[in-house]
Amino acid sequence: MLNGKVALVTGSTSGIGLGVARALAAQNANIVLNGFGDAGEIEALRKGLEDEFKIRAIYIAADVSKPDDINAMIGKATSDLGGVDILVNNAGIQHVAPIQNFPPDRWDAIIAINLSSAFHAVRATLPQMLDRNWGRIINIASAHGLVASVQKVGYVAAKHGLVGLTKVVALETAKSGVTCNAICPGWVLTPLVQKQIDARAANEGVSVDDAKIELLAEKQPSLEFVTPEQIGALSVFLCSEAASQIRGAELSIDGGWTAQ
Repeated sequence: MLNGKVALVTGSTSGIGLGVARALAAQNANIVLNGFGDAGEIEALRKGLEDEFKIRAIYIAADVSKPDDINAMIGKATSDLGGVDILVNNAGIQHVAPIQNFPPDRWDAIIAINLSSAFHAVRATLPQMLDRNWGRIINIASAHGLVASVQKVGYVAAKHGLVGLTKVVALETAKSGVTCNAICPGWVLTPLVQKQIDARAANEGVSVDDAKIELLAEKQPSLEFVTPEQIGALSVFLCSEAASQIRGAELSIDGGWTAQ
């Protein structure tokens, strides 16, 4: 379905971003990987995508907290692969603390990576999408883009902002072939979340399975994790013609979290 399209996915060396990149590659999109990690492992991922899906994949080690890096990344993706047709703003970080103890540098970093990076990436890619009259902008927000939790002031503020950004871009592109939507996942079993579960199990002296259920029971009525593959499949749908009139939507994929 996406033969010849180029998809840039920030934060795609693991977790949700990698799941989205794989799903788009499976539809024959060429892929721009971005994120941090071991250079050898990232190269194995890049080559693995090319070998498995017979597409082109490149890796750009841009720090998305820096606007100049983002602009350079868009430029390199355009020069190497011919343009960016699909932009998935996925990169994100987290810090947990009550607001009175929340370090200002952590606030600044979360806003820069979880919110401002999307602004700079959209600003840099949208002109070429409008020129081609086709584009898909997918912002990976969160259930925390719709509701709040304690001790996550930076993350919740950034994700609410990302949902707002999504709506504005959708309105500004409403008469074009470019769409912009937000996916709002609940708990996703990523390596980062698995570490939280393992730590909880160790601290409370319970099994990993019990710690997993405890974590889910706090927020997610299904008691099942969302998977990166499911988010990837939803991203593929948003790139389809069937989704061409889905604009400015906040698509929850959260096991019932925000239905409560």
